[in-house]
Amino acid sequence: MPLAGGLPAGAGAMAETAVGPMSLRDLLLTATAAAEGGGGGGGGDEEVCVVGIFGKTALQLCSEKEALVGTVCDRQVFPLFDEEDDPDLVDGALGEDVDPATKDYNQVQAYYSQENRVLFLVLTSICDTRQLLRACGDLAAAESRETGPGHPSGGPSPLSHAEAHEFWKHQEKLHCLSLLYLFSVCHILLLVHPTCSFDITYDRVFRALDGLRQKVLPSMKAAIKDCPIGKEWKLNCRPCPPRLLFLFQLNGALKVDPLPSRGQDPCGHLEKPPLKKHSPKRRLQHALEDQIYRIFRKSRVLTNQSINCLFTVPANQAFVYIVAGGVLDGDDPVAMLLDQLRNNCTMRETDSLLAPTLSGPRRYQMMRHGRQQLSFHAESSSSSSSSGQLVDCTLKEFLWQHVELVLSKKGFDDSVGRNPQPSHFELPTYQKWAAAALKLYEVTIEGKDDDPTTGELSSKIMGSIKVLEGYLDIDTKFSENRCQKALPMAHSAYQSNLPHNYTMTVHKNQLAQALRVYSQHARGPAFHKYAMQLNEDCYKFWSNGHQLCEERSLTDQHCVHKFHLLPKAGEKPEADRNPPVLYHNSRARSTGACNCGRKQAPRDDPFDIKAANYDFYQLLEEKCCGKLEHINFPVFQPSTPDPAPARDESSPAPPEGEIEKLKEKEPQTQGESTGLSLALSLGQSTGSLGTYPPDAQGGGDNTESHGQSGDSKSEKRPSLVDRQASTVEYLPGMLHSNCPKGLLPKFSSWSLVKLGPAKAYNFHTGLDQQGFIPGTNYLMPWDIVIRTRTEDEGDLDTNSWPAPNKAVPGKRSAVVMGRGRRRDDIARAFVGFEYEDARGRRFMCSGPDKVMKVMGGGPKESAIKALNSDMPLYILSSTQGRGLKPHYAQFMRLFVVVPDAPLQITLTPQVQPGPPPCPVFYPEKQEITLPSDGLWVLRFPYAYVTERGPCFPPKESQQLMSYKVLRGILKAVTQ
Repeated sequence: MPLAGGLPAGAGAMAETAVGPMSLRDLLLTATAAAEGGGGGGGGDEEVCVVGIFGKTALQLCSEKEALVGTVCDRQVFPLFDEEDDPDLVDGALGEDVDPATKDYNQVQAYYSQENRVLFLVLTSICDTRQLLRACGDLAAAESRETGPGHPSGGPSPLSHAEAHEFWKHQEKLHCLSLLYLFSVCHILLLVHPTCSFDITYDRVFRALDGLRQKVLPSMKAAIKDCPIGKEWKLNCRPCPPRLLFLFQLNGALKVDPLPSRGQDPCGHLEKPPLKKHSPKRRLQHALEDQIYRIFRKSRVLTNQSINCLFTVPANQAFVYIVAGGVLDGDDPVAMLLDQLRNNCTMRETDSLLAPTLSGPRRYQMMRHGRQQLSFHAESSSSSSSSGQLVDCTLKEFLWQHVELVLSKKGFDDSVGRNPQPSHFELPTYQKWAAAALKLYEVTIEGKDDDPTTGELSSKIMGSIKVLEGYLDIDTKFSENRCQKALPMAHSAYQSNLPHNYTMTVHKNQLAQALRVYSQHARGPAFHKYAMQLNEDCYKFWSNGHQLCEERSLTDQHCVHKFHLLPKAGEKPEADRNPPVLYHNSRARSTGACNCGRKQAPRDDPFDIKAANYDFYQLLEEKCCGKLEHINFPVFQPSTPDPAPARDESSPAPPEGEIEKLKEKEPQTQGESTGLSLALSLGQSTGSLGTYPPDAQGGGDNTESHGQSGDSKSEKRPSLVDRQASTVEYLPGMLHSNCPKGLLPKFSSWSLVKLGPAKAYNFHTGLDQQGFIPGTNYLMPWDIVIRTRTEDEGDLDTNSWPAPNKAVPGKRSAVVMGRGRRRDDIARAFVGFEYEDARGRRFMCSGPDKVMKVMGGGPKESAIKALNSDMPLYILSSTQGRGLKPHYAQFMRLFVVVPDAPLQITLTPQVQPGPPPCPVFYPEKQEITLPSDGLWVLRFPYAYVTERGPCFPPKESQQLMSYKVLRGILKAVTQ
């Protein structure tokens, strides 16, 4: 007695509660549990024919594969609508949060026809509309979870081409594993296709399955070696070589006129040609059979010996069936149900009397009355019509002629040729088939290990899946071949015009060029994979002996050595080591003068601040400047044996506006007596300075400082030097406006030297030092008013004789200023702004961007203009070379001649070596008072370095005005 679900009676209590089809996995587990529990009698000992159904479906909501089971069994087996919420219909149903890339969308559903002893296995995959929609929905949900509302992109990002290709090809591999399972447990296979043309891609799929089956055959033998099945089944891992049948649908592609009914004249259309023996549908069926057989023979999927083939096709029977219309013929299921409801409500009286008593197949046939498009069979089953044309058989008749060969144990004799070999055949009972099918299901589909301790069987199966890639993934195979051909061209583009050693910047530029060449030739899903390989290959080439040292000198020149290590303290350089131990060297040399400027010497391009601003000058100090008088700047004095550098906790660089505020605050911090310009100290009006307005930071004297100089000094705030400096931590770089307070460097980058007394400078001949361009070695005069008195104040007795070079008081020989007659006492100082280029050429500047040129007799231009202006730190050298690259000269020394007079000249140098927010650099002692009667030289730093790195020289002349020495460098105060 059959159960409600149509399953064998030996399936157990679990099947007794099932209604309709169930998943194959649940069916096998139930049958195995029933056999172990001793419930294997009754229907479990029936011999069954297993029919597998697979293929593709059209873009419809229901599956033709499921509908044809109901047609063959004359029963509504599968529901019209998919029960997505029912987990029993999904093999290994997964949650929504599972990664779609690891999810299997292949489902095998089983239904047993008790009266026919046929077990139907229906495979649903991504080739079906239902599963395709599920896969696309899961992909969209996964993208939304990965990005989400809080993602920086703000929305879901689509999968890349390679990732999407990998996902669909993975699903195709899983589909092939499910097909391999069907080809291993079924007697008959039915391929359903929604069109009337053969899909040539099946030839590739079947060749892939044949190759995969040969690879995994030993593993499958080991899985079923203990099952209660025949010897031939254990040897070949299948009950028989399955016979493959094809089911095509016309879907309106071929229009066939219906035969005339009984009331119509068969000769009504005389112009029509006489009817042929076979209908157009049967002729199409024969043509498709010939085409399929030739294709499979050419590709050697079919051979003479059926025992060696993946499947067989009959030689004397039809294996192609064509359905005149689709299951729904393109109609909507809802419209079909409404039409059926309408037909049921208008049933005839005789039908209404019979309807309550009908059940089973007859009731199913009655329900299909009025919608013949759902039927796979013709109205008449006779072999010929009244016109003599053969009538096509029904789908059930087409399938049952093959099923009867299985149930009668005749088997399939599909071998051809002169010496055909008989193939094995076994018709198992339901329990024996379920035992073997469960083992194969666990191995091929679930991937379980036969031996959990070793996992050998599962690893062999998964390793053999790579065989499918050569057959299935043609796109990736073509893409890999294409990308592999593009790699040598990309490597050549990378290595073209390369020096032996090069930096990271050159490597990136060449890599970008190589990727451009690669992208011009590479195509397909393997593009990203080989692009990453190109990146790795180029990096290996660069790092394998071609990597240049990335260190840059303080003048922005690269080290010419390949990647190397620096010698440690007391270690000697070793060029033969790997990597070599060497000092940095850019092979750039320049000529520089010593602290006082009297001696020049060549110097290497420095890479650290100590070599740039201290070591070079200390070497020349012993030869030239050692015996001169120095004013030393305060430096770090350690109180512990191992002092540590201060940690970089400095605040970010100040904005542009803060630099101007700093310029306004610095002179007032250093002394309130320097508030007015030199113009006022000379008693002149501000209009006499022309286009150079007075500035609070300009050099010169303050007329109000005669009586306030002492008070201003007493009110002055303590500077950095006045505070107690740290003796534990030192400043690793140079002193600038962003440094933490209370820290000093271990050495000073500035130098202040006295060349001699004031008379050591000759106004008519200028400085007598090396490297000066002729006519540019003069200092500019700076006249400072010491005292102003009226004409009535005579400093000599009227009865005495005037002193030599003194005018008689009664004569108007004094300088007349304004309406009143006054006589001024003026002291003359001299100032020079020296610039020096890399080739040792030196010259003075009389103003911003103005090189001094004196023909003889000393300069006529006053120093007031230069003192009231921001002098450039870099200026174009007066003698340029032949190359296109400009040569710059750097402000290196300030010469000051302090006369022997009752005045005090204060030195406050401030340098901003870059555009804002570059900090302002100054010496460790911000205010230096120069003693009278002396020729002083202030040597500026060669390089300017902060905790964040060096301030490189300018590369474009348009930026020169941002590199400057701030005005107010000299101030004069009378005593």
